[in-house]
Formats: sequence, structure tokens, C-alpha cells
Amino acid sequence: MKTVGFIGAYDKTDMLLNIAKILTTMQNKVLIIDSTVNQKARYVVPAINPTVSYITSFEDIDVAVGFNNMNEIKRYIGITTELPYDILLVDADTENKIEEFNLYTSFKNYFVTSFDIFSLRKGIEILNNIKVPINLTKILYAREVLKEEDDYLNYISLGYKVNWNEEKIYFPIENGDLSVISENQRVQKIKFRKLSVQYRDSLGYIAQQILEHKNDSYIRKAIKLIEKGA
Repeated sequence: MKTVGFIGAYDKTDMLLNIAKILTTMQNKVLIIDSTVNQKARYVVPAINPTVSYITSFEDIDVAVGFNNMNEIKRYIGITTELPYDILLVDADTENKIEEFNLYTSFKNYFVTSFDIFSLRKGIEILNNIKVPINLTKILYAREVLKEEDDYLNYISLGYKVNWNEEKIYFPIENGDLSVISENQRVQKIKFRKLSVQYRDSLGYIAQQILEHKNDSYIRKAIKLIEKGA
């Protein structure tokens, strides 16, 4: 079982659902854990009779909301052994949840942000509270790729217990993509067809990293299957 952390104050729910859709299309059993303060998954992922903490299934993806650690999820499922999933995608926006879900030992961790002041400052606050060195790959939401913005992020995180990987993954902030995501929420479906090529490519690249596929042809086939089904 692989655990992958997605850290930061920026909204990550829809991105995680899209990544999980690629992974499940490739026959992986995936659990998304929303451990964030706002618990957006509670509002955008359909659930029958949601309680304080619950696991619901949405398009072959399991989504856990309201749990404080892995042991609580195990008790909910009724097991004491490893969780019965191939991949866990953990959405965390506090250092406490990073620690509670033991993201320091994750297979891979991403730091997700845009360059608006709230996302940057709140994200940096999370990094400032990290007590153990952690390797992070940047996922950056921006209208255009500017070296100055990345340099600024590096500057304000100097001295923190963060080791930045050299690679960066960009998602375009376009009205087209945001409109598609909003429509998906309204109809309660995961659709790729109207997403921009760059947005889909970035989703596929993250899935490729998680699955450790050197050849991206299998990822592209999965994305095409999702597009046809939408």
C-alpha cells in the first residue's frame, strides 16, 4: 500500500478525485482521506446519511471524511491490519494531520499552492510548523509559469525543514478548467473531456509518478477511457 500526501492550504479535493479516477481506471483500489479543516469532500462527494466520520464510495473511489488518524479508519472498517487499498491519497492542511497520518514516511508528498496571498501564507505556515525534514514536490496553480513566483516561494520557505524536489508540476488556472470542475460538482460526475490538455497532462503525470510507470502510454490510455465514458 502506498500513501501519498497532498499538503497545503489550496483546495485539492477535485484534483485528488481526478487523480484517483485515473488510478482506479488502471485497476487500483484507492482511498482519498480528507483530513482538512474545511472537509470540502463532505460537500462535493455524494454520500448517503453522512455522519461525523464516514467512508463513502464515488465512481469506484472510496472517500474518508472526519477521521483523525489511520487507526480511526481501521476501527470504522473493522480491521486491525493494513488498510485494504493499493493507494491512499491524503489531503492535509495542518502539521497535526501530517503527523497523525504519518506523512513523513509517505511514498511521496506534494505541496499544493497557488500564488494568491492566502494560499501562500497559510501554506508557508503549515511548512513552518513541520518538525521533521520532509521531501516535497511542488504542484503550482498559476495563470502562467513565472520563475519569479517560484523563486519567491523558495525564498519565503528558506530555513524550513523542507527539501524541495527539482521538478515542478503546473496546473493552469483557466476559466475553462474551473467551469468544467464546477459542472462536474453539480452533476456529481468525474469528467475529463472538457478539461484543457495541460490540466489532463498534469493529472496524468502525477498518476505516473505514483504508479512509478516509466512509460506513460498506459496512463494516456486510461485518460482516454475516462474521456470516452464522460
